[in-house]
Amino acid sequence: MRLYPAIDMKNGQCVRLRQGLFDEVNVYSDSPAEMAALWESKGARFLHLVDLDGALAGRLVNEAAIREIVGRVHIPVQLGGGVRSMDNIEALRKLGVFRVIIGTKAVEEPEFVREAVKVFGAEHIVVGIDAKDGRVATRGWESVSEITAMDLCKKMEEYGVRTVVYTDILKDGMMQGPNVSMTKALSDGTTMDIIASGGVAGMADLDAIQEAGIHGAILGKALYEKKIDLAEAVARLEGDR
Repeated sequence: MRLYPAIDMKNGQCVRLRQGLFDEVNVYSDSPAEMAALWESKGARFLHLVDLDGALAGRLVNEAAIREIVGRVHIPVQLGGGVRSMDNIEALRKLGVFRVIIGTKAVEEPEFVREAVKVFGAEHIVVGIDAKDGRVATRGWESVSEITAMDLCKKMEEYGVRTVVYTDILKDGMMQGPNVSMTKALSDGTTMDIIASGGVAGMADLDAIQEAGIHGAILGKALYEKKIDLAEAVARLEGDR
């Protein structure tokens, strides 16, 4: 199992939202790069970055913070938020982002993902599927589409995608437990690596995710509120792999 500490950026700061609401913000650090270095020092092997401003603007906004993070740590990072064009992906790859997460565009223009996989390689493209009551949300979670998470997952699999981040919006930032059953259904129903996101509150949730055979989990508020000790979680769940 792979653990992905999350660094959500807004106005150059490291923050967490509740249920994706931009007026429900907790600021945890003025330096996302220092946060990244802290998680690396505690054993993180991959970081999950989100440009929250970018998700709304439809373009890269927190470039300075991203550049600083990539320059500070020695582990790969994946980033989502506002990726709407091939130029966006190329710019992020040049910044040193290892995997680029495509969200809104995967719903509104699925063929874009197929092309991105061809151009950049499946190892560098991740699809972010954010759902509310099973329906996929877009544009910073402000719009909810008619497509289901499972249908989108299967389409992305056909297009060569290997990794999906699945976020249950109603669970995100609430620390009330992740939607293990839906994440497991996506994992069992495809050959892709599914990363669970939203709602992880403690080690018991991570144990449940591992027992369900899910590839990985994103750790957000539970880390920042010290409900999970990252070093302990990495030693217990990732071992030496």
